[in-house]
Amino acid sequence: MYDWLQRHTSYVTHHISALLLLLLLTSLSGCLSSKEYLLTSQTIRGNRTISSENLESLIPQKPNRRILGLPITPPLWFYQLGLRRYNREAALRDLQDKTNEFEQQSQQLANDPQALKRLNRRYARQLKRLRLKAEEGNWLMRSLGEPPSYFAEADVKANVVKMQKYLSDKGFFNAKTSYTLDTLRRRQIRVNYLIKENEGFYLRNITYQIADPQVDSIVRQSFDKSQLHVGDRFDFDNMAGERLRIESLLRDQGYYSFSRQYVRATDVDTIRRGNDRRFYQGLEPGDSTRRNVDVAIQIVNPPGLSAHPIYHIGEVEMQINSGTDTPDGTSPFVATADRDTVSRNGITYLLGGRDISLRLLNSKILFRPNQLYSQSNYRDTQRQLFLLNQFKFVNINFIDTTNRRLHTLITATPLDKYEATAEGGVTGLLYQGQGYPGGFGSLVFRVRNMFGGLETFETSVRYGLEAQTGFVPDPAKPDQAVYTSQELGISSSLIFPQILFPGRIRFRFNRSAPRTQISLSFNNTFRPDFQRSLLRATMAYNWQTTASKQFSFLIADINLINAGDGTNSTITRAFREQLETLTQQGSTVYLNFFRRSLSSSFSFAYTYNTNIPGQNRRASFLRTVLESGGTTLNFVSNKKVDEWSQENGGIGLQLYKFLRSNVDYRYYIPIRNKTALAFRVNTGIAYGYGPGGAVPYEKFFFAGGSNSVRAWLPRRLGPGAAFPYQAGNPNQPNMNTETGQFIYLFEQPGNVLIEGSAELRGRLFHLGADVNGAIFVDAGNVWTLSNNSNRPGSAFQFGTFIPQIAVGTGVGLRFDFSFFVIRFDGGIKVWDPARRYPDPNGPDGITDKRFILPEFSLSRLSKGANPLVINFGIGYPF
Repeated sequence: MYDWLQRHTSYVTHHISALLLLLLLTSLSGCLSSKEYLLTSQTIRGNRTISSENLESLIPQKPNRRILGLPITPPLWFYQLGLRRYNREAALRDLQDKTNEFEQQSQQLANDPQALKRLNRRYARQLKRLRLKAEEGNWLMRSLGEPPSYFAEADVKANVVKMQKYLSDKGFFNAKTSYTLDTLRRRQIRVNYLIKENEGFYLRNITYQIADPQVDSIVRQSFDKSQLHVGDRFDFDNMAGERLRIESLLRDQGYYSFSRQYVRATDVDTIRRGNDRRFYQGLEPGDSTRRNVDVAIQIVNPPGLSAHPIYHIGEVEMQINSGTDTPDGTSPFVATADRDTVSRNGITYLLGGRDISLRLLNSKILFRPNQLYSQSNYRDTQRQLFLLNQFKFVNINFIDTTNRRLHTLITATPLDKYEATAEGGVTGLLYQGQGYPGGFGSLVFRVRNMFGGLETFETSVRYGLEAQTGFVPDPAKPDQAVYTSQELGISSSLIFPQILFPGRIRFRFNRSAPRTQISLSFNNTFRPDFQRSLLRATMAYNWQTTASKQFSFLIADINLINAGDGTNSTITRAFREQLETLTQQGSTVYLNFFRRSLSSSFSFAYTYNTNIPGQNRRASFLRTVLESGGTTLNFVSNKKVDEWSQENGGIGLQLYKFLRSNVDYRYYIPIRNKTALAFRVNTGIAYGYGPGGAVPYEKFFFAGGSNSVRAWLPRRLGPGAAFPYQAGNPNQPNMNTETGQFIYLFEQPGNVLIEGSAELRGRLFHLGADVNGAIFVDAGNVWTLSNNSNRPGSAFQFGTFIPQIAVGTGVGLRFDFSFFVIRFDGGIKVWDPARRYPDPNGPDGITDKRFILPEFSLSRLSKGANPLVINFGIGYPF
């Protein structure tokens, strides 16, 4: 340990000395910056086929960030402001002084390894902070600022060469690249990259020359999956993809040592029709004649061998470590007699005294003695063992023994059997310009390998105390529209790492990380206007065919709902009267609040997701859900179902028959590093075909809120063009006469949902976490399927739904702490379809203020007719 600390101290001292010298040279060269030009912008012109985005990715130099393309660069201003108060020499001295202090104290503690370890940990934090200051400047320069981006013509010339090579790799062998410079005011330069692609070259003949006859047979049988096709434009990326495909193909056929280095494009022959000499001499600038290229792919043998070696799997062992570290920080495996050495299906297991189902482990391990080596088996085995959520680490190693047989050793370090976590948070509601705080807390207890079958048992308890808008105002306090809502819930689930289904069909999912999840939960909500409890039992099959494709089959979802009076009898009575009025108007919402009900359904969901956090590339997300509720009730008539649902003479439970579908699509386009455009389209329909066409309240769609149209309060938008009306007078909007704001008391459920969002996201600065900004536009609404004469415009109709789509816009701040994101979005209304309503004082008895954006005023952020709506959320909206 002492030797290690000595080496570490010497390592730190050596690299800090090198850093001091580097920073000193940088500081001496900094005085030349006043004579340099700032790189203001870069443009790419002339390209027709190759996208500007791909060419821009070849340019490492980026201009300083500006606002809306204007010459306004706040990050640069912050950097220059911080630079005025920054003394690099003083920062270097502080770093050197702290390093000397650390060396002196570490020498005094040389004989006390534990104290030396604590000293090293304490000084590591201090030295890191001082080193950061010496390298990147003070806090203002690092967190809010951005160093000036200076123009260097050598960089521009290098970029032109890279673009020339890139175009050639894409099949434009005769492409020309150049640049021009525009000198702007205040020593600023704009660089214009000029692209002339000329004609591309297309694959005419593709030939393969393979020295190994067996490899030749395998490759030729897979030509239908080749990355190269006659008639396609030559593309070096496709050539590289073909090499990778052949490598993966052969490695799945036992060629363990095969590498793409054996695959070579030995001859790329360009053949043109026309006069080559005149083209090269510039006498012909080019013509529209198709230009062809012949490609020869050669697969050579290893040096000194007449064929590529084929490998088989030898002995297969799985060793499960104890999970406890030794003093030197490792977790070695010691093979002893008490470690339960067991063999099954050719695999030797050393379980370390753990009770684990070997049948399940066998289904996850795809290697067997004497079979051909397969890279896919290696990849799938490692992935499936990791997705069991039972092991911290899983390593698979191969040892080439004799006769090209691979001894396979799988080592795994288990996670803790018992685990408990606690979470808490703060919530808030901004209504009519006033904030109402709230909070929640949860406790999760988890048990792994509960019954020895690699199961995971999880139970959680959650309590929340939140402010929510009420459905009716308190008759004793008409101005009070916000209530305190309490929620107490407990849920338990048991996850099996297999499909629990009789027969051999369940084994077809072995490579797809199958899971069966059985859950039981109880949730109780206490409000002044109503109380509602939900007992839910579910059973679901989940599997994942690839990293981006997931499937879920919910074979049973049973919900028993018990609803009744709230904690305040006066408010409850007013709420009942309001629901009775809605019932007379044809609404079925009453059934969800003061009737016991039972709904059962099954559903199928497909998710496709290529969006990986941290990767700056185009990505998409698609989730589709199809659900059928009360399907077994189709064996009896609706009349019989209605009889069963009666409170007097029936079973007293409201029964439902419904169909529901939902499609959610998102697309992400990176613009530059840490800046992206995100789009979303979310649609759905819920159709009840039982008595009265009722749908369970949880199956309705809602619009408005932090993950929907953010200029409206949660679940308060719609339906359609219907406006919130006064109690007892559906022809007059419920409006605050002082501010002109609509008063939304009720949640607005709908059977049809259409909504979309576009959002520009980008990093602003670093302040303990990455602070990101956003500009967004949301549009959408919900509609009913049946007409209601008391609420015209609420039903979906193809001829009228477009002007009934609400539009909102706004800005947001996101605090990204890596492991979670806190989000604040402020939205204002642009187009409110409910703002066309009867008004005796309006022209023709109608007031039409649907274009409500002009009503927004900075001087009346929360008091005007178009207030700023603040939404708080965890994570990104989509």
